[in-house]
Amino acid sequence: MMKLADLKGAYSAVYSLGDLCVAAIQLEKNGLRPLAGPLDWMSSPDLSDVNRLLANRFAGFMDYSHLAVEGKASERLYLVKETAYNIYSNHDFFTHNNFPPHLAAYPEVKAKYDRRVERFLQKAASGKRILFIRTGGTREQAAELEAVLSRFVVHDFRVLLVNHTAVGGLIEERIPLRRICAVQIPDAEIWKGNDRIWSELLRDMTYALRGKRW
Repeated sequence: MMKLADLKGAYSAVYSLGDLCVAAIQLEKNGLRPLAGPLDWMSSPDLSDVNRLLANRFAGFMDYSHLAVEGKASERLYLVKETAYNIYSNHDFFTHNNFPPHLAAYPEVKAKYDRRVERFLQKAASGKRILFIRTGGTREQAAELEAVLSRFVVHDFRVLLVNHTAVGGLIEERIPLRRICAVQIPDAEIWKGNDRIWSELLRDMTYALRGKRW
């Protein structure tokens, strides 16, 4: 059973696994996001789909044949669904240079994700201690995530699973998983109101200094 205290220390990589942009935003605010991850700015509402994506090592992810325009995310951006893994892009395809069903900017977008995926998999193979953060997921899905990551992350890793629920503050859960710490935080102010709690969650977590064996 992993506790918050067990997450403290230095990491060779820290990655968001969705489900919204919240984890990536908080990592950036707390100085733990020097590198972009594949899922940072996407919506991945079902952790089971993310588990399948990881189990497949991102095979086929963001292939053109998998993309469907669902509508507009804003006046400037389209909401595009990656249908193979049920993951949504709302920060990649701008309205001024894409013309559904033709996504003219696709080559640049795909190249960006390919770079991020390649770096993610390289870190999984070489990083001596990696932290993954996921917002949203059941205990069963968390157990599946631990099993999937154990199959391709070569060295030590930890997972912080954050669920937004109707609680008044930070609640640490007790789940029988060796590498996953689960917490609940308030769902009233997901985007900004929980800044203090996120700072508490991420306190004493750092990137390893150069020259260390990470």
